[in-house]
Amino acid sequence: MTLILRTATADDLPAITAIYAHHVRHGTGTFETEPPTLAEMTQRWSDVRAKGLPYLVAEAQGQVQGFAYCNWFKPRPAYRYSAENSLYVAEGAHRRGIGRALLAALAAEAEQAGVRKLIAVIGDSDNAGSIGVHRALGFTPVGVLKSCGWKFGRWLDVVLMDKVLGEGDSSPAESKASP
Repeated sequence: MTLILRTATADDLPAITAIYAHHVRHGTGTFETEPPTLAEMTQRWSDVRAKGLPYLVAEAQGQVQGFAYCNWFKPRPAYRYSAENSLYVAEGAHRRGIGRALLAALAAEAEQAGVRKLIAVIGDSDNAGSIGVHRALGFTPVGVLKSCGWKFGRWLDVVLMDKVLGEGDSSPAESKASP
C-alpha cells in the first residue's frame, strides 16, 4: 500500500466527514455524540486553514484513509504557540502505520507554522491505540482528567499528552498574530 500524505482539500471533506462520523457513533476518542454535517466539517476545515495551521489527509489507492489537523489549544493570545491535535483513521485501516505517518507529518507542519507545543486531548483512558501512537512519536503523558465525559452509558477519562516542537520554551517567542 502506497500512502500519500497531503494537505486536505474541499474534495476530501465527504470522506473526512464519514470517517469522523464513524468515530462519533462508535468510538470514545471524541466526546461528540452526534456526527457533524458536511457543512459543519467544511466550516471546521476552513477555520483551521484560515489560521495557517495544517490539515492533512492520508490517501491510499485513491481513498482517504485518515486525517489529522491541529487548532489553537485555546483562543486567548497567550496560547498562540500551543495547538491541540486531532487524528482519525478510517474503520478497517488501523494498525497500518497511517496514524503514525499522519501525526509525524502534522507535527512537522505545525512546527513550520510556528507551533511550539502540540497537545493531545485523548478521549478515554482505555484508548490504547491513540495513546500508543502519541507516545511512539514523543508525546509525554501530563495528566488524566477522571470521569469528565459521559458517552455510551459510562464515564470516560481524558488523557492529556504533549510534545515540544522546535525550540519549545528554550527561547523567547517571536511576535505572532493572535489565534
